[in-house]
Amino acid sequence: MGMLIGVVVNPVAGMGGRVGLHGTDGPDAYAEALRRGATPVAPGRARRALDRLQSLAPDAEVLEASFAAGSSAGDTIDAVRDLVAKGAGLILFAGGDGTARDVVSAAVAVPILGIPAGVKMHSGVFAATPELAGEAAARFLADPSRLVDAEVVDRDPGGGVVLYGVAPVPAAGAALQRAKAVQSIVDGSLEGLGREVAAELRPHKMYLLGPGTTVAHVSHALGLPSSPLGVDVTYEGRLLALDASEQELLSLIGEHGAPGLILGVVGGQGFLLGRGNQQLSPAVLATVDDLQILASAGKVAALDPPVLRVDLDSLAESFTGYRKVRTARGHSTVLRIVEGA
Repeated sequence: MGMLIGVVVNPVAGMGGRVGLHGTDGPDAYAEALRRGATPVAPGRARRALDRLQSLAPDAEVLEASFAAGSSAGDTIDAVRDLVAKGAGLILFAGGDGTARDVVSAAVAVPILGIPAGVKMHSGVFAATPELAGEAAARFLADPSRLVDAEVVDRDPGGGVVLYGVAPVPAAGAALQRAKAVQSIVDGSLEGLGREVAAELRPHKMYLLGPGTTVAHVSHALGLPSSPLGVDVTYEGRLLALDASEQELLSLIGEHGAPGLILGVVGGQGFLLGRGNQQLSPAVLATVDDLQILASAGKVAALDPPVLRVDLDSLAESFTGYRKVRTARGHSTVLRIVEGA
């Protein structure tokens, strides 16, 4: 009998992404996600990881924990401890940073590995894609001695990023995403970049402004409010939507035509799409005819490896390849965009 892999799936993780919520932790957020028409995403992403694992390691023994929607953090902690008590030597979990916090809170002495399925994943315990999680788990089965420590972080109510723990994960190199930095550096050059981009916006064209402080400089230059975690919409210098859902974006696109898209980069991790901006679904992205990517020179220099990433269920090939990244007023570089890792 080989090593047993314990699998934990948070059934509500990621449900809020396309409907404009920034998490589904707690019964109120879950109820609101359902009211807005959200559907589960974590079970499907977990299945993608397990399919890849079983294609590479057909004899892998998997024991899955069963959860009902609305399960609590305590249920996750109990499930992890139960799986370890039954002999699991690796906990493979599908969720976001909230789920990662619950898993590490179980304080079990076995490695963990996250299947990215939440609205946001800032922690370093996640693989870059579900398939890469399956590959990392398969490599771990072949050599359980190769481990690294990774940070579990999450946003606090004030919007900052807080360290909640460190856990061993299978050493998988670029297949693992890097944790978002707990502290960020203020880059004054981005104010000038925001003004430059704002001045270049074409008349009679709608623009989608992605989340993050970098793109917020464009909103500020236009004299508009911004939602730091959401997707905003502007047209002719007016704010059409703040923190829009997928359906709101599609409705506005139907009214105003193909939009431009201005995106920032998740610092350290290098993610462009598929992390914290699931409102930008394949259906929305298929209509975009102008993409601009903004990132400070310091953020670009910190990328290791020096690539940007997308994690999309479809349409990823339309956004991979080499793209210009604007780093300051009058300055840009070129980076390769890859799928996952």
